[in-house]
Amino acid sequence: MFTADQIVAHFVGDFILQSDWMAREKFGNSFACLVHVIAYTLPFLLITLSPEALLVIAGTHFLIDRWRLPRFLIWLKNLPFPGRRPFSECARTGFPPDTPDDLARLLYIIIDGTCHVLINGAAIYYLG
Repeated sequence: MFTADQIVAHFVGDFILQSDWMAREKFGNSFACLVHVIAYTLPFLLITLSPEALLVIAGTHFLIDRWRLPRFLIWLKNLPFPGRRPFSECARTGFPPDTPDDLARLLYIIIDGTCHVLINGAAIYYLG
């Protein structure tokens, strides 16, 4: 279900083809996010030509990036454990404010990428 080419396409689209402008603006600007999603989806054309798979890859990438959805997942996974904080305190990355900034950002990027890879793999496998 998950292949090296799909993971490489994710890295190329999300890191190599993403400009600084896209990375900075995609959370608050739908146009910047759309431009990022188009660039992100291009490498997947080498893996699948399925319109359905490409639409799922692009559409979910837009939703996840534009509204920073992984922060909700991060916050929810910490709910059952001691030290949990209300979402209002964790809204930036999903982590409590006392989490070191570098660690919170790194873990956010890893969790964000994992969400994309899981969705993309399923889209290519089932629709591609």
